[in-house]
This record gives sequence, structure tokens and C-alpha cells, in this order.
Amino acid sequence: MLEFPTWKKVMLWGIALLGALAALPSIFSLTNTAWPEQLPNPTVNLGLDLAGGSHILLEADPAQVEASRLEDMEEGVRNAMRRADPRIRIGDVSTDGGRLSFLLSDAADIDRARAEIEGLINGTGPVREWDLQVVDGQRFVLTQTAAGLENAVDEAMEGALRTVGIRIDGLGTREPTILRQGDTRIVVQVPGLQDPEQLKELLGKTAQLEFKLVQRQATQEEVERGFVSGGEVVPYAADERGQGFGVVVERLGGISGETLTSAQQSFDSRTNEPVVSIAFNPEGGNKFRVMTTQYTGRQFAIILDDEVISAPRMQEPIINGQSQISGSFTVESANNLAIQLRSGALPVDLAVVEERTVGPDLGADSIKQGMLAMGIGTLLVMLLMIVTYGRFGIYSTVALVINVLMLLGIMAALNATLTLPGIAGFVLTIGAAVDANVLINERIREERKRGRRVMAAVENGYKEASRAIYDANITNFIAGVLLFNFGSGPIKGFAVVLVVGLFTSVFTAVPLTRMWVAGWLRKTRPTDLNL
Repeated sequence: MLEFPTWKKVMLWGIALLGALAALPSIFSLTNTAWPEQLPNPTVNLGLDLAGGSHILLEADPAQVEASRLEDMEEGVRNAMRRADPRIRIGDVSTDGGRLSFLLSDAADIDRARAEIEGLINGTGPVREWDLQVVDGQRFVLTQTAAGLENAVDEAMEGALRTVGIRIDGLGTREPTILRQGDTRIVVQVPGLQDPEQLKELLGKTAQLEFKLVQRQATQEEVERGFVSGGEVVPYAADERGQGFGVVVERLGGISGETLTSAQQSFDSRTNEPVVSIAFNPEGGNKFRVMTTQYTGRQFAIILDDEVISAPRMQEPIINGQSQISGSFTVESANNLAIQLRSGALPVDLAVVEERTVGPDLGADSIKQGMLAMGIGTLLVMLLMIVTYGRFGIYSTVALVINVLMLLGIMAALNATLTLPGIAGFVLTIGAAVDANVLINERIREERKRGRRVMAAVENGYKEASRAIYDANITNFIAGVLLFNFGSGPIKGFAVVLVVGLFTSVFTAVPLTRMWVAGWLRKTRPTDLNL
């Protein structure tokens, strides 16, 4: 075990040096020293508690999910009755108090109507979503079940969680913390972002995009009232008010933003103004082609979050499934809209109920105190090792320094985030690395007391101690993986440092120090060890 061929020495030294060199940009960054721009600069990302940043708590309104389900059920019922052969005629459709009711024109169609909507009632979830009653022989009443609504709210929150994550990733930030809190809340923490307004604007919009046919312009009174018979009133966005107060559009039908496949900020080739270029999937592209072909010459409204951002007239059919959204955009606002559309619509509005900004000064103080604690602890451990084990203690302390550098370098290469608990993980890793060397050195002492010669004592010491070291670190590895998978935020930060530190500490404590000890033994051939 003490034989080290040249290729093995080169490999061990290469791994150690590469890991240590990868830490240099992070060390320069933490000490506010300029790093040469022409060199690669992987750096460790600092968490909210170290770098400062924005913290926002978002809350959803379950009543909106309930209203959305009623609207979807109404459209589903109308389409199901329309598809029936022969068609089932209905009238007097109303929604009130979480219920949808409609009247059959012919009481003889009750069984057929029940069969047509059976699939809508059962839904696709794990619970029955609607209860059905027939009143007065002709009126169907559909009521949302509590379990169905609860399941829908849960699905909406999970969808919102994914969408929020995609939108924040679009900002280019690293390692945000996004997690649910309770049934209807989402916590968002973005390290390094000192402007919460930008984050609020990005996350506060549902980005619900729709394309609907315009019936006519709406009056101010109609916009204030919010509804008209036979249509839906949608106001113009604030920067489009010059066109009028709003429009009356077809309430059902149209094209949903869910059929979008891409959205990118670009520039209009004629005016050079910022626009958002969008493309539809085959289904959406076909609907867009049919609408622009069938209704050429009519206006259609581009509706974003219940406001008309543009109402162009369809001059000619759009057959390639691509279009542009224009308006009073800046490059930044067009890019934000593109991010929102790419990430998909939020299934439910999210209101900001709490916000705070952690200043960088507080983070800098945390770094200073954490580094001071780690530095003092490391120096004391090094001193103890050297005093206790002499030359073997020196090998251990050098390995300890390389271990810390490798840990920092690997985290930088992985774009991992360092949090305050992560610094605690660093200190724990130092203890684990030293513990491995203590086991080895004590085992060598025992072998010498048994009368073994130096070479045999060292070889057996590494061999026997390695078993205990590997067993202990495998146990810690399992714990670290579980913390990472089931934890969040700072807990994940601690788990990352712990898991990476296990690999670096075992590498530096066992094969690296064994290589140094083997080289010294072959060179000096000592007859005794000062252990």
C-alpha cells in the first residue's frame, strides 16, 4: 500500500492542485481583490444571508381558482353539448356560489346530457371534483366538491412554484430559494438582487395571454361596470388608453397563451421599437391561421393579465404560427414580458404580502465573523496536530489546507451557493478531515506498541484506519444526501458543503498524506517514529 508509481503521484498531485487553483477566484472575490479578466473565474455564489438580496412572500387567493374552474366548466359543458349528435340545446347558464347551473331545452335529453358531462364531473384527479344534481326535471346543477377544490388549489400552487422558478432563472440569478409555505404561500429569496421592485413586477404578473375577437369598442361606463350582455369587457392597459377605454370581446373561445412555444425580445424591422416575437405550437398556429383567415379585416385583442395591450386589425391571414406583440415597450419591459410568457402563465395570481431586503453590509459582517471563526479553529487544530504527532501532524495540516481549498474550488466549479450554515459546514469538514488523520496516526501508534517495524506499522495503520474512515463517511454521505433532497434554503447549502467536503477530506486525509508518508519513509528509512 505504500508503493506509489509515478502516474499515481501525478494524478494525486494534479487533482489536488486543480482543486486548489479553482478556489483562487473565490478567494480573490471574498477578499475584494481584482482577478485577471483574461483568466477563468469560477466563483462561489453567496447566499442571501452573506451577499444580501431580496426576500418576498407571495400568497394566492383560492377564490380565484374556484372562479377559474367555474369558467372552464362552463366552456366544457357548452362544447360537450355542441359536440353531441344530435346537438343538445341548453339555455339559462348561470354561475353563483361555486355552482354552475344550466337548463335543458328538452327534458328528453337528460340522460344524453348526463353522459356527455360525466367525464367533466369526474375530472382527471384523484378525487371526484363536482357533484351533479337535476332540479325540476330539466335543470342541471354542478357544485364543486371541497376535495376537488382543495386538489385544484394544490395543483395551482405547484404550477405557480414551477413558473416562479423558471421566471427567476430567466433573470440570470443563481441558486434562489423558492419553496411553499403552508397551503397558499410561496417564499422567494434571491441572493445578490438588491431591487425587490424588479422581482415583484416579474412575479406579480400572471402573464395570462389570450387572443380574442373584438366585437366593438367599450364605453367608459361599460368598463367601469365590468360586464355587458353577450360579451366580456376588457380595459386597455394604462399606456394604451389613447385608443379608448376598452373593448368588448367574445367571452369564450379565442386562443390561449398555453399554445406558445417561444417568446423572445426583439426589434420591429420597420420602426426599430422593442417588441416580443412569439411562436405557437401546431395546435395554436392552426387556430391562429383559422382566426386570421376567417375574420380578416376584424380587430382581435391581445390580452395580457385582463388588460388589452394591443388591438390590431387582421389585414391578412397569418399562416406560419408566428407573430409579434408590440406596445409601449422598453427593452427591459419587453424582455420581462418574454420571460413571463416563456415560463407560462401563473395558474393563480400571487399577491406580495411581505418583502424585505438584506443589505450587503450585514452579509459582509457574517462572512467576516464566519471566516474569523473558521480561521481560529483551523489554526488551533493545526497547532494541536503538530504538537501531538510531529511530522505526521505537519502532513495532516498541509492536507487540511489543501482540503479547504479543494472544497472551495469544487463548489465554485459546481456554481454552488455558500450560506452561513455552509460556513458551519466548512468548519465541520475541517473537523472530519482531522479526525481521519487522528484515526490513522493513533492506529500507527498502536501498531508500533505491538512491536511492528516502522514500514509495517505505517502500512497497517493506514489499512485498518481506512475502513473506519470510509464507514463513517458513507454514513455522513447518506445523511447529507437526505438533507439536500428534503431540505431547503440554508439546509441545502449546509448539505452541499457537507457532501463535497466528505470527498475532499477523505482524498486529502488518506491517499494524499499516505503518498507523502511513503515518500519520506523510502527516502530516510527511519528506525522509529515520533508519534
